[in-house]
Amino acid sequence: MKARGLDDVADKFGLGYVGSALTGHEQRTGMLVIPYMRPAQGLNGVATIRFRCIADECTRDENGAYLAPTRKEKHQGHGKYLTVPGDMPRLFNTRALITTHPLIVITEGELDTLAWEVAGIPAIAYQGTSSWREHFLPPLLGFETVHIIADGDKPGMEAAEKLAALLPNSKVIVLGDGHDSNSFLHEYGAAPLRERIGVQ
Repeated sequence: MKARGLDDVADKFGLGYVGSALTGHEQRTGMLVIPYMRPAQGLNGVATIRFRCIADECTRDENGAYLAPTRKEKHQGHGKYLTVPGDMPRLFNTRALITTHPLIVITEGELDTLAWEVAGIPAIAYQGTSSWREHFLPPLLGFETVHIIADGDKPGMEAAEKLAALLPNSKVIVLGDGHDSNSFLHEYGAAPLRERIGVQ
């Protein structure tokens, strides 16, 4: 999290690490833990957990430097994320839906949501281009503007445009140069990230 510039907000989101796993869950050992907390219940109200690979061979280069957020990680032979068996797609950081702020940001991925938290902007995340569900829409209609951050690749752009067609109060934001929210924050800082959505 420190290499990504997200260490100041990691505790707020309850992120953790699997040092040892229960029997039957050994494949999660050494992974980052991302809890999906429910605001009314605080840290005790965890709806589900996702796990993210942070193995050195996947996340570091030959010199030991972290690849992300400015370079693509190399997860080969396995997915970047694991979920709890039988879990369904959910929104991450639903507490942002009960903010008094007139706008909200939607990202594709939990760590990008943390980047917006660093910038002081409420944000939620969905779990990938095929995970959006129709029942996610109604809470977003109460915001003045919903900024949909498009990942800098073709599937990311297509997913953002498809989602924008469902939300009359939305704007698609392309960060440029293949950036996602975390890499943009890392390279330019919080103020320029806010400026991309017109906030000073």
